[in-house]
Amino acid sequence: MSAKDSSAPEAVRGLSVRLRALLAVLVLAALAAGAWYVYWNGWLRGRESTDNAYVQAPLVQITAQQAGTVIAVQVDDTDVVKSGQVLVRLDSTDASLALQRAEAELGRTVREVRTLYANNAAFAASVRARRSEVDRQQAAVNRASDDLARRRPLVASGAIGAEELRHAEASLTSARAELAAAQGMLETAREQMASNQVLTDGTDIQHHPSVQKASAAVREAWLALQRIEIPAPVAGQVARRTVQVGQRIAAGSSLMAIVPLGQVWVDANFKEVQLRDMRIGQPVKLHADLYGNKVEFDGRIAGLGAGTGAAFAVLPPQNASGNWIKVVQRVPVRIELDAAQLERHPLRVGLSMEATVDVSRPEGASLTDTAARTPPVRMRTTEVFDASMQEADARIRRILAQNMGRAPAPAERSSDGPGARRVKP
Repeated sequence: MSAKDSSAPEAVRGLSVRLRALLAVLVLAALAAGAWYVYWNGWLRGRESTDNAYVQAPLVQITAQQAGTVIAVQVDDTDVVKSGQVLVRLDSTDASLALQRAEAELGRTVREVRTLYANNAAFAASVRARRSEVDRQQAAVNRASDDLARRRPLVASGAIGAEELRHAEASLTSARAELAAAQGMLETAREQMASNQVLTDGTDIQHHPSVQKASAAVREAWLALQRIEIPAPVAGQVARRTVQVGQRIAAGSSLMAIVPLGQVWVDANFKEVQLRDMRIGQPVKLHADLYGNKVEFDGRIAGLGAGTGAAFAVLPPQNASGNWIKVVQRVPVRIELDAAQLERHPLRVGLSMEATVDVSRPEGASLTDTAARTPPVRMRTTEVFDASMQEADARIRRILAQNMGRAPAPAERSSDGPGARRVKP
């Protein structure tokens, strides 16, 4: 056998090895493609993900309701506070003096109104006296008229002289003048009584407009005294504290901020093309870089932002140029988190998140449907500023009683209601 004939089987064997290797590569590629298809069809096809997501929370600004000098700052940055906890105290001297002035003014007003009611009786007595005077003068006019009527026939017969007749006429004229004066004084007394009654008709002393105005001033001064304590409107963590002891602050001054960590949400910035199949209420799986993959948060889509991030930027882009290049925009999608999970694994504002939305079931309202906006799970309300007016009303009742000449009732003596937050002057 020649050398040429012996090399032919070796070439065939080498070609067979290459074919088997190529076939194995093709099979592996087909398997990988099939696995990728199964993964894409079963998972990726029904998911939209982004790592451009960040934790957000309401930033509650703590402001002063009135001006004053800070005498105590009871919290600092990173402190966790409860709703209603006192954060800052102001000097109460000015507010206490204002309350004392308002209470004194209320007492003076009550006494003035009492005088108005007392004047009604005095004016009524004056009217009765003037009416009696008018009746007396009318009787005098009648007598003078009768005397003149009797004397006129006697002058003709010479029984009396003309001078006596003139005296009778003068007496009648004088009586009529006095009657007119008495009637004028009666009319003046009636007008004075009517003018005073206008100030008192239809109400009593406690509900008189002047007393009500002075009472409102007492309530206002009492509220100002309570507001020297600045409470936390919500529970959360203190941040951005700027107020210092001894600082003179004005009404509306920003003192610090509170971040309610139990009310955080996630703003996930998805591309425009990722929003097509998203719906309100779709489930979302989230992971925080803080905890890694060992902690998974459950959330639901709550709404879509009103515009893209670029539209709300401080310097929005200007695309009216010749070299314009289209850039895919991102729109923030709001995701509400589970409150129980937040309590177990707290988050902080600004933390990075990875969000994956299950869009396999396109059920529910579209993100652009503003009427389908789901209400927040936790109501954004506070009751710490609902000051009870019981103590202020008790003060007013006590002042009314003292200035109306009667002792306050036992229920009016106590100025402390249970459960109320107060500052004593």
